[in-house]
This record gives sequence, structure tokens and C-alpha cells, in this order.
Amino acid sequence: MFAVPWIAIFLAAPIAWSSALRWLAVGLLVIAYGVALAGGQFGVLALIPVALLLIAASAVLPQRTYRMQCAGHLMFIVLAIALSMHWLPGFHNPQVIGPVRFSADAVPFTMYLNLDKPLIGFWLLLVLPWIRPPHDLRAALKAGVTGMVLTSVACLMIALMLGLVRWEPKWPSVSWLWLLNNLLLVTFAEEALFRGYLQGGLRRLLQRHAHADLIALCVASLLFGLAHAAGGWRWVIAGSVAGIGYGLAFRFGGLRAAVLAHFGLNVTHFFLFTYPMLAAS
Repeated sequence: MFAVPWIAIFLAAPIAWSSALRWLAVGLLVIAYGVALAGGQFGVLALIPVALLLIAASAVLPQRTYRMQCAGHLMFIVLAIALSMHWLPGFHNPQVIGPVRFSADAVPFTMYLNLDKPLIGFWLLLVLPWIRPPHDLRAALKAGVTGMVLTSVACLMIALMLGLVRWEPKWPSVSWLWLLNNLLLVTFAEEALFRGYLQGGLRRLLQRHAHADLIALCVASLLFGLAHAAGGWRWVIAGSVAGIGYGLAFRFGGLRAAVLAHFGLNVTHFFLFTYPMLAAS
């Protein structure tokens, strides 16, 4: 019973990318959160932000007035921040890893299977199809792999120079669970928000500006870096550089390319360097 919500969410994540299978993804999410509610992992209070997300989804429909659409987007942004920061009650996210040190000099790592943060990505994919600009698979793979390699080299070199990590190859026994969670819940939600919604949305708003792409890329990258401020200024720098790499992958290959670049960097960091960071840093 415990595993049912996560199986359904993991299945819903790739399905939600297809407009044709949107209602199948919605059905899987209803099953996932319904079972979680029955099992006590999803409290009654969590129904409030879910209801507000539904209201926001209705408000941003193309046939709504401009003011209503703005109100809907504002409501979503507030909810997205609260959900990503785990500020809202009713989400009883189970701890599945840690605290554990993957290497002797690393900060202890703890991982939860979050029920709140994935709602951001699912809302965006199911409500705003424009966050997935049309790119064929070949273009997405090319941009994603290129972004993954260049961003991994740049960011991990910066992390080494700033003393955040060291070269420490490893293969923890919980790697499979980390991989699933990081791809389908973490990277998926973050890229849908920062690249699809923020970068893509800014580009739409500034489409008549000569430098719309550059402005959207820089603003989304800086905000992504600031989202790592809890780790200190060095993580803000590394996160901003990573945001530029993911943003370029998104620009030339779409959302799938951005997810691939982001996930590739995270995997390289996890398996080859100190994770999540040096304890002395």
C-alpha cells in the first residue's frame, strides 16, 4: 500500500508529457493521492492547496479575461514557492534515505519522497502546453547531451575550485531510488518551473523585444541560482551557471533537453563527486 502512490506518480510523470494522454496522467494522479490520503501520507489540509491549484488552472484558461489569467498565474506562483519549500501542511513526505554520509567528508544526506513539489511540474505540464515548445526528438537529444556535457564540466569545475566537492567516485546501494526520485520528481518539477514556465513565459511576454531570449535566459538562470541560496553564495554561483546551461538546452531542444541536461549533471555529481557537498565547506 505504501508503494502505490509512488508507482502511480512515477508512471504519471512521463505520461503527462503527452497531450493525447493527459487524462490518463490525471487519473494516475487521482489514484496516487487518493491512496496516499487513505494511507495517511496525504492529510486533509493538503486538499486546500490542491483545490487552489485547480482554481488557478481554471483561471489561466485562454478564454478567461486578462485580469483573471494574471490572478491565476499569481496564485500558482505563490503556491509553487510554498510547495517547493515544503511550507504547506498536510504533506507527510516519507523519509526513504538517511541521514547517511556517502563519503567520510560529506555532509549527511537525507531524501524524502515528496508529495508536494511534484504537483508543480504536473500542474504546468497538464495546464500550460506552451511550456513544451515543439522540438523533435533528435534536436532534443542533441541539445540535451551537449548541455549535459558542457554544464557538467563548467559547474563541477566551479564546485571544485570553490571547495564544495571533491573527486569521490561511488555507487551507493540506494542509487536506484535516488535516480528515480531525482529524474521523475526533482529534475522534472524544477525544469518545468524554471525553464518551461519562467524562461518560456518571459520569452512569450517579451517576444517583441530584440533580446527576449537572452533576457529570459538570464532572469530564469539567476532565479534558479537564488533558489540554492540556503547553501550559501557559492551554491548561488554554481546554480546560476547550471541554469544558463539548462536554459540553453531548453532554448535549442525544448523541455526534454533541459531535463536531460539537468539530470545528467546531477548524476555526474552524485556518482563521481562529493554528494551533496563537503562537510567542511
